[in-house]
Amino acid sequence: MLDKQTLIDWDRRYLWHPFTQMQDWLAEEPVIIERGEGVYLIDTAGNRYIDGVASMWTNVHGHNRQEINDAIKAQIDKIAHSTLLGYSNVPAIKLAKKLVEITPQGLDKVFYSDNGATSVEIALKIAYQYWQHKGEPERKIFVNLDSAYHGDTVGAMSVGCIEVFHRTFDGLLFETVHVPAPYVYRSPAGNQPEAVRDYCLRELEKTLQEFNRQVAGIIIEPLIQGAGGMITAPEGFLKGVETLARNSNTLLILDEVMTGIGRTGRMWACEHEDVVPDILCTAKGLSGGYLPLAATLTSDEIYNAFLGEYKNLKTFFHGHTFTGNQLGCAAATANLEIFEKEGLLDKIQPTIAHFQRRLMEFYSLDHVGDVRVCGLAAGVELVRDRETKEPYTLEEKVGIEVCKAALKRGVMLRPIVNTIVLMPPLQISVSELDQLLDVVYSSIECVTSGSRLNGG
Repeated sequence: MLDKQTLIDWDRRYLWHPFTQMQDWLAEEPVIIERGEGVYLIDTAGNRYIDGVASMWTNVHGHNRQEINDAIKAQIDKIAHSTLLGYSNVPAIKLAKKLVEITPQGLDKVFYSDNGATSVEIALKIAYQYWQHKGEPERKIFVNLDSAYHGDTVGAMSVGCIEVFHRTFDGLLFETVHVPAPYVYRSPAGNQPEAVRDYCLRELEKTLQEFNRQVAGIIIEPLIQGAGGMITAPEGFLKGVETLARNSNTLLILDEVMTGIGRTGRMWACEHEDVVPDILCTAKGLSGGYLPLAATLTSDEIYNAFLGEYKNLKTFFHGHTFTGNQLGCAAATANLEIFEKEGLLDKIQPTIAHFQRRLMEFYSLDHVGDVRVCGLAAGVELVRDRETKEPYTLEEKVGIEVCKAALKRGVMLRPIVNTIVLMPPLQISVSELDQLLDVVYSSIECVTSGSRLNGG
């Protein structure tokens, strides 16, 4: 067993961490996770931390869930991986059938990949090529929301709209059309959800009219925009987007990478408003937080447009080396079986209600500007001045400081600038949830009451 200092030295010498300013990283002592039990992560020193962001929004049933462990072990004794390019495998077939059964009716075909960004990349390419096969090659434009985040591949970044993440790569990205996101807390349409919803839908309608028959698809995260700041959409917004997509005869692409697999309290966020997309992307919680796996589902209507003689080049020329990987598919099938066996979607409803009630207590903190929650996903936006909604500066690193304070108290978090994200495993108990919320509350209070952050 390597000692901790050796691991730290090797980390600093060899690793480049994602979304991390490495100059800061090198100046601090890292937490190195060694194992997990339920909702807890355990480091090399034996310290336990509640996994407050479900290991980047992926973990569903807790770490080391026996049924998923057993499924992977059973599969690895048969085969770990073989190609899906021109061949098939048993776990990929079984999981595809299950996904078609549990997604909105009309999503009949499954295309596998490795992560959320690739599932979106596939959706964009399918939509783009579909219109060529349908004799409308002028449909090349994608419409997306401000503050959108759909992943870090070039196509996924192109339909994103977060300046701090994407501006460096502007020269690589294809042009898209952005419309206002229903960010009620900071909307030019005021702070009434219905007014913000209607304003955003009007802007989308005007855009679709302006680019009539040029739009290949509208892509959004349903109900809640994750990396954009946990922005929750007003009731009826998603249904309104679907209606406008249908009226303009364009495709609706729903990025359920974060929102799917029970995160919002339904298996899919779109089910809350009875919305059926043309293309649905899923990843993150799909394998229960165990292995890289994603899927892009679409209709037979779209799938059939790609059928033809090989010489006609209608084939969807896209694929990934580990597409349909047996271990990932076995883990995902076991994950979904737990949902059914335990009636998980019903089971978590009281937890969701408790989560939402407790979060309202955060408004008693002077520097909490807005609390946004949907299912077991929430964002607590911190502001320097609640009256003016003045944000903290990047230099103050207030989100990072809150997460550091929480870590000392036994909770692992990750902020989105000044927004503290809470997204625990779905199977978290109410007592564990209370512990998590108590720590986050006290950490915000401690950090934001400091004179450095309040201009004192």
